[in-house]
Amino acid sequence: MLLPVDVALVSSTTSSALGQRKEWATQEEVDKITYSLTVVYYSLYFLDALLCLVGIPFAYFWHEEYDEVAVETGDQTACKRFWTATKYTLAFIAVVIALVLVGFFAPILESQPGHDLGYWRRFLIENRGEHAFTFLLGFVTTIGSCLYVFYTPSGLALLPALLLRRPHSFANQTLVGSTAMQLDFNRERQRQLEGRCGGNSALLSPKDRRELDTLVREERTLIRRQRLIEGRQEEGQSWLVTVYSKLKAILRPFRLLGAFCLFLVGLSTWISLLMTVIDKLTNSPCKHHCGYVLRRTNFNPISWLLIQSSGVFPTDYIIFALLIFLFFWGSVVGVVAVGIRFLWIRIFQIRKGRTSPQAMLLATAMLTLITLGLNYSVVMMLAPQYATFGPQTFCDLAPRSSEEQPDCSNHRHLVKPCSEKGDSTAADKSCTPSVASTILNRVALNFPLFGALLFWAHFLFLGIYLVILVASVVRSPRLDERQLDEDAEEAEEESLLASTRRSGNPT
Repeated sequence: MLLPVDVALVSSTTSSALGQRKEWATQEEVDKITYSLTVVYYSLYFLDALLCLVGIPFAYFWHEEYDEVAVETGDQTACKRFWTATKYTLAFIAVVIALVLVGFFAPILESQPGHDLGYWRRFLIENRGEHAFTFLLGFVTTIGSCLYVFYTPSGLALLPALLLRRPHSFANQTLVGSTAMQLDFNRERQRQLEGRCGGNSALLSPKDRRELDTLVREERTLIRRQRLIEGRQEEGQSWLVTVYSKLKAILRPFRLLGAFCLFLVGLSTWISLLMTVIDKLTNSPCKHHCGYVLRRTNFNPISWLLIQSSGVFPTDYIIFALLIFLFFWGSVVGVVAVGIRFLWIRIFQIRKGRTSPQAMLLATAMLTLITLGLNYSVVMMLAPQYATFGPQTFCDLAPRSSEEQPDCSNHRHLVKPCSEKGDSTAADKSCTPSVASTILNRVALNFPLFGALLFWAHFLFLGIYLVILVASVVRSPRLDERQLDEDAEEAEEESLLASTRRSGNPT
């Protein structure tokens, strides 16, 4: 959310109509602005890294160490719990220190033969401390991008379908009838088997005995499901739920319109990303050797829209904020829909009213890392021209003297938009890149491996979005009966625990 302010501040130093710096915008004043923004960015990045690599792990282990029985007996104190959680967190602190040391001692990149960096040479870092911080930022951003390209496109593709589809209702007569029918069939089959043995299951054959045991377990599951459905039906009969349901029915046309708008915005961002990755793949002068940076950015619809709207502040800020909110919303939907996984193994699931504290902490860490991946994607891929220079322009005309700025008052056709590497020296003198793009370009240029990984990850983003979008359109939604049965079992356990506590019997 700081990016539009960053772009507005650096763009305020130039006159877009004349393509030259304003009188007050001396190099010293510009350096003051960029330095202040750099401090803010580095502070926010540091807090993000500290939260993900130290804060959340400590909170996770603090919760894991809690033992209700030990607390009641006095065997576990807050100090013991704090020390145990700190010991486990030290492993993460060691990882942070190791990453900083690797970045500190990593060889400083120099311009390679055949790959003239030109304008980009200024982004090479010689300060070891800044080099170490840039490595840590690149590492955390790469981890965040791995989560970003998996969860965010899934959520973005599912958003229109979620608005279009009607949620499963527990008052649905089909669900109620199918559960009752399965229960009747189950009990009838049990009566048949018990009739064969006269009530003595020991007389049944091993096959029939196994079938009877299976039917008994299935009956308990169906009864729990039936109770859960009845409980949800009673909740749905309250006046508040009734009013909410009627309001949703009235607003359904607006939901359809919202779904269509979300689809158009999602498709536009997909096209913009596709255009940028193709542009970088074909036109980058040094490819993976410099993280696929570009001399000049071609047309991009999202970037064009933001640049055109930046003339009336805060129009671009509003559009940018809505875009970021959409991507973050898609990330949350993706985490909820897919769950917390390691490869194909589901570790935790996010469910309404039934999410464990550990899952909430991990989801928070994941969303924080996804935000770093989103930051890179927006600045470098989604709207690179806007995020780098905004509406800045330069006068592509030779100045009268080295101390004067070129004057395009009578040559407006020579006023051109700034690019990453202008063809004239006037571009370097009048164009100031945003601090956000400068920091991320340093990551890509000083550590080309991170730049290449971050670039190629967006092909995965494009593919996942397309697959999930097609699947959400073609595949009809189904009620997860297995999840329903798990919810019913948990509800029964909670009910038993509550009744036990009320009776005062700890067993």
